[in-house]
Amino acid sequence: MKRSPGRAGAAGGAGSPGGLYAAPSLFWLTVFFLAPLAIIVAYSFLTPGPRGGVEWKPTLDAYRAIANPSFARVTLNTIVVAIGATAVTMLIAVPCGYYMARSSRQTLLLMLVMIPFWTNFLIRIYAWIAILGNEGFLNDLLIATGLARQSVRFLYNRGAVMLVLVYTYLPYAILPLYSTIDKFDFSLLEAARDLGASKLGAINKVLLPNIKGGILTAFLFTFIPIFGAYAVPLLVGGTDSYMLGNLIADELTKSRDWPLASAISLVITLVTTMGVLLLLRANGTSVLGGSGDGEKPVPEASSAAAYGAQAIGGSR
Repeated sequence: MKRSPGRAGAAGGAGSPGGLYAAPSLFWLTVFFLAPLAIIVAYSFLTPGPRGGVEWKPTLDAYRAIANPSFARVTLNTIVVAIGATAVTMLIAVPCGYYMARSSRQTLLLMLVMIPFWTNFLIRIYAWIAILGNEGFLNDLLIATGLARQSVRFLYNRGAVMLVLVYTYLPYAILPLYSTIDKFDFSLLEAARDLGASKLGAINKVLLPNIKGGILTAFLFTFIPIFGAYAVPLLVGGTDSYMLGNLIADELTKSRDWPLASAISLVITLVTTMGVLLLLRANGTSVLGGSGDGEKPVPEASSAAAYGAQAIGGSR
């Protein structure tokens, strides 16, 4: 039987042109991802050295230490902050992406979204400290207008951490959402409205299902870095906003317990990986790309017509 060109190329393996093109990427992933990950896994099963580093004596002490209730509290706080900040970011990013896609000033709005990338990450954090501090701009404004008699403590709590995290990662959520919504055929919303759907219902049943890929991408671009955040909780957080990233840094620099820091890093990696896989599964996407069940996606026009018919039937 004659093989198709696509299958013949795939069967060629590393000797095929495709294999040569993939070689630099595979080398990059091996050297800068798989090798460091293997080192972290190995260190997590070793004994901490008296002055840092590790001793090559296998042990499970690092994983026993993870069972400590204090670690569970830090993990829970990290999950709460990550989910809360990501949820707020998405609630702001979706309307912003929608407005940008419908606006006639897309270039200007894109530039405004990109401006934070022109400034150093730490400078932006210190700018928020200058705004929220006891003698910062916000407190000066409240006292000057008579809304407060003394300084209000805005910094060094979980709320400040979530605020700065939302500000920091909002552009990472807006950009993929804008890119996805910009490709959407908005005449489908008008068709659904003509068929009897409400404006909110048309957005919920026609727009959102067709941009779920952008929503998923925005969620991952936001949740994963927030879950491992270090600088923001360190600079604007308090005792109630201590996160896993801070715990890893303290174990490496203060306690000098490299195996425990490695074990905690693996926990972060596993939690984020499991979250990504669950979201991909819920989205019907295979880990290797494409639809998980092999079915073709429902055309956008079909979803608009189906919802419009459903809305008309429900109104009778």
